[in-house]
Amino acid sequence: MPVIITKTDEEILTTYTLMKQLRPHLEEETYLSKIRKLQLEYGYKLIVIFESGKAKAAAGYRICDSLAWGKYLYVDDLITDQESRSSGYAKQLFDWLDEELKKNQCVGMHLDSGVQRHDAHRFYLNRKMNIICHHFEKSY
Repeated sequence: MPVIITKTDEEILTTYTLMKQLRPHLEEETYLSKIRKLQLEYGYKLIVIFESGKAKAAAGYRICDSLAWGKYLYVDDLITDQESRSSGYAKQLFDWLDEELKKNQCVGMHLDSGVQRHDAHRFYLNRKMNIICHHFEKSY
């Protein structure tokens, strides 16, 4: 199955049910406008693998630059449908992101992952990612 960069509203909306598995707080009524805002303001791109018209895996990412890390690809979201895990979809997305990183002359890839997501951590570590820092949050 090919990895596609979503362009149409329909393609984006087809990822809602899948993305809600990762981000339970999302609301269907505002999902499209939220994605469009992220695209417009932050260069967010949403990639997806469809099989039989259903989104099986998706990732949202941005190309960023910082004093700390230089130019890098940041993965905001990476999800495989819970019914389709261990089918190679995450590996396929990750390989595609590796190529995108090189194409954009990035020096690395970064992502944050919830501390409870042990299966995801195992996958990232198997993909030669390192745990390099702690992420802190202060909510208001």
